[in-house]
Amino acid sequence: MKDDLPAAHRSALPGLLGIVDTAISKTEAVILALGVLLMALNTIANVVGRFVFGESLFFAEEINRILIVMITFAGIGYAARHGRHIRMSALYDALPVEVRRYLMITIAFFTSAVMFFLCWFAIGYIQSVHGTGRVLPALSIPVYLMYLWVPLGFIVTGVQYFMTGVKNILSRDVYLSTHVLDGYEDSEQEV
Repeated sequence: MKDDLPAAHRSALPGLLGIVDTAISKTEAVILALGVLLMALNTIANVVGRFVFGESLFFAEEINRILIVMITFAGIGYAARHGRHIRMSALYDALPVEVRRYLMITIAFFTSAVMFFLCWFAIGYIQSVHGTGRVLPALSIPVYLMYLWVPLGFIVTGVQYFMTGVKNILSRDVYLSTHVLDGYEDSEQEV
């Protein structure tokens, strides 16, 4: 069954970590695809409503706000999975491979810890927003529900960086993520 999956969803990790990695990959893909499609449909429907019927959809802006938060925070995990976050690597590139591998392990676990801290901080923020009782004006949805994607995105990203650290411990090569070997466009390979 594992070989039936597209390369983007196949995990390079063993056991339970591989199962978690595959499940997160599939979920991210669905969330991102649906989010972008829904945003496009909502925007198109709003434009058609405005120019054809003379009236905008009163809830279009709020739905797009919700979808932007969802896509952004689902996207940070996706970017981590595909090794696409910004990196400043002039000094790092000059180091020998074994030193880079140990540095990548440190970076991955530190970044994972930061993501989990930001998740904890986001949960506190959501609790404070929940306490205000604010709702979106057009949809009357509690505002805190829109922000539930934030800690979820941080958790997924933290798990992704944690698994990158594990992948680098288990491998002799240097990995930017569980699937992407360290390098640049001409030498980067997704495995």
